[in-house]
Amino acid sequence: MLTDTWSLFNKYVKISLRTPLWLLFNLVQPLIWLIIFGQLFGHMALLPGFPPQSYTEFFLPGVLIMTVLFGSSWSGVSLLREINSGAVDKMLVAPISRVSIVLSRVLHSAVQVVAQATIILVVAALFGSKISLSLFGLFGGMFVVLLLGIGFAALSNGFAIVLQREEPLVVLGNLMTLPLMFFSTAMVPKNLMPDWISYLSTLNPINYAVEAVRTTMIGPLDWGLAIKCTAILLVFAGITLGWAVSAFNGLRN
Repeated sequence: MLTDTWSLFNKYVKISLRTPLWLLFNLVQPLIWLIIFGQLFGHMALLPGFPPQSYTEFFLPGVLIMTVLFGSSWSGVSLLREINSGAVDKMLVAPISRVSIVLSRVLHSAVQVVAQATIILVVAALFGSKISLSLFGLFGGMFVVLLLGIGFAALSNGFAIVLQREEPLVVLGNLMTLPLMFFSTAMVPKNLMPDWISYLSTLNPINYAVEAVRTTMIGPLDWGLAIKCTAILLVFAGITLGWAVSAFNGLRN
């Protein structure tokens, strides 16, 4: 399984490297949000109860997570097109591990968004954002990005297998981006949220990803919060990946 996953993963990486403009295109919207929102809501950081940092630094973890969502929530579209073109049927009759067909796509999508998030960090640092340079901060934050990428890529692939149609999959992709971002602390601190949104944020995996990235990469570091959020994201990634593999096995049968 591991050998097959690695081989398929390399195939998808080579395909992505042949279309670098597509990877850069996915960075445009998060960068625009970072620049525009940093200017538009800059004075929000002066409100009582707002964390002692600029709004751009506060919003940066949200932009990183937004990059994950834009990159991973559309992963299922590619799988659906391979299913409809018959490419998956050819793999099913080949001596390839069935788990690796899903796992390789999910890992490719997750690694891709980690690379994009790294570029976002570099750009933010060039604009003056203060980012933790500690190994734990950088690797801890990127590990969170990887877990969330796995989780949402698995969700997208699972829905692609279940729905078998591109139109509802695109609708679900939209529902997995902006609405979930607004029900998190990506843009507003929890103490400034309405009570009902604050409650919904506790059920939102994106919120835990934002909090984990913020405490590890921006600070101040809260070990308890970082461990709690990472554990929740591990469970989320494990459940969604297991569901996607199960859905694919059902397709095979």
